[in-house]
Amino acid sequence: MSESSADRRSPGQLEADVMAALWAAGTPQTAGDIQHRLARPLARTTVATILARLYTKGAAARERSGRGYAYTPLQDSYGLAARRMHRELQGDSDRAIVLARFVDQLSADDELLLLSLLEGDAP
Repeated sequence: MSESSADRRSPGQLEADVMAALWAAGTPQTAGDIQHRLARPLARTTVATILARLYTKGAAARERSGRGYAYTPLQDSYGLAARRMHRELQGDSDRAIVLARFVDQLSADDELLLLSLLEGDAP
């Protein structure tokens, strides 16, 4: 696969791929380290950009490693999914409508789970 076909993946998918590689590593990773862990090839500079975005979003921590940085994930996949949902909610001016439509599209089981969580019951 060429770099141009890798670029057709959404930014969210690229971030998910990089985060998966960070989680799998279990130790701080540089852009070069992550580049070698990815199933689909990406340029090291692309990986470095994605890691910098994840750092800016608060999804990863970084520490100096040589001339660059080594990154560590700060959230698990559940935390990142919740963060994406929250970001979508913040992006709309009428939160009530967004929340109402979200709830309307929940399955009956998910609706009961959400009610339970709102009442303070832990999952």
